[in-house]
Amino acid sequence: METQKTAREDFTYPFYIKATVILVGLICTFYILHLLTAILVPFAFACLIAILINPLSNRLQRKVPRGFAIFCSILLVLIAACGLIYFLSRQISVFSESMPALKAKSFMIASQVEQWINRQFGIAVSKQFQMISNALQGTESYVGQTVSTLLIGLSVLVLIPVYVFFLLFYKPLILDFIFQAFSEKHSLRVAEILGETKGAIQSYIVGLLIEMVIVSSLNSVALLVLGLRSAILIAVMGGIVNVIPYLGGIAGILLPLLMATVTKEGYTTQVAIAICYMVIQLIDNNILMPKIVSSKVKINALFSILIVLAGGALWGYSGMFLAIPIVAILKIIFDHIDGLKPWGHLLGTNIPDVHSGVKWQARWDLIFKRKKRMQGDLLHPHKTGSAASEEIPPETHN
Repeated sequence: METQKTAREDFTYPFYIKATVILVGLICTFYILHLLTAILVPFAFACLIAILINPLSNRLQRKVPRGFAIFCSILLVLIAACGLIYFLSRQISVFSESMPALKAKSFMIASQVEQWINRQFGIAVSKQFQMISNALQGTESYVGQTVSTLLIGLSVLVLIPVYVFFLLFYKPLILDFIFQAFSEKHSLRVAEILGETKGAIQSYIVGLLIEMVIVSSLNSVALLVLGLRSAILIAVMGGIVNVIPYLGGIAGILLPLLMATVTKEGYTTQVAIAICYMVIQLIDNNILMPKIVSSKVKINALFSILIVLAGGALWGYSGMFLAIPIVAILKIIFDHIDGLKPWGHLLGTNIPDVHSGVKWQARWDLIFKRKKRMQGDLLHPHKTGSAASEEIPPETHN
């Protein structure tokens, strides 16, 4: 009986079975996440907002009841969001006043591009129109899908404050469930994971807001000095898009370049915009991101880009923003579980001078040398004795 039990404990599944099970599990997980996008995305945003305003809610609860304190905290966030929307709407109204001139310049540039294509590639203007119309027919369904997605998104925005309220109101119940789900001996580790998660998320979101304000200010100064139309609107939109790690900076430069192409003569302004934005991105990536944003969320650049792209493929633009906080939480969990620590190390930013394979190989080489020396001593004991006598100092023979 004991032999059967020992054999059962020593049995392990082959690697191809483990890999297949893990792959099928990941496919099912991502399929479910994609299927429940309309439910999980607003809930994920609500969790981030709840973690962000939790300190304010706790401070207000010392003076007023919990429900009213949570309501006031959410109200302050809504007021700030409405202020930003009002500011952007004012800038958009100023931008709309110059739309006739922008349309005229756009048509002129499009005509020049058509003539250039006709001269260089021999494609007639009528055929170019036909190609563009065929391409636009294929995007009609995509445009309709985008509009429906935006309408669903607007309806979901109403749910986020409701989710935030109930997450904060039932926070003691949720925490009690998390601790009861694990045994008491793991309570300290669970408390440590929860504390680090809260600190990392709060630091990340506050850092993103500070980074967005600083980048928007730098963009505004650069575009105002260059005399670009609607400079503040374009700068703020670039700062908002910049919250998407590594890819937001590339997307943020497209709108000012397009505006400069439409409103300015020549290409001097475009070159100046490219240089200014490169300097701003250097400041952002080397000063703002390490010091303000990534102080607690330490995920290396390679996996940050992969995670952002995967989040975009899974949940669209919302997934690109949510990818880094979610993976940061997973990294904290990985770092506190012994079997998952290598995955947390893989996501991190600590690069070892020498990888473990070199260290382990050196240890095995030392073991093999000792083993070979011991085998040689057993086969030739007289040589060992003579060698030992030679190693004895002369004064010991006396």
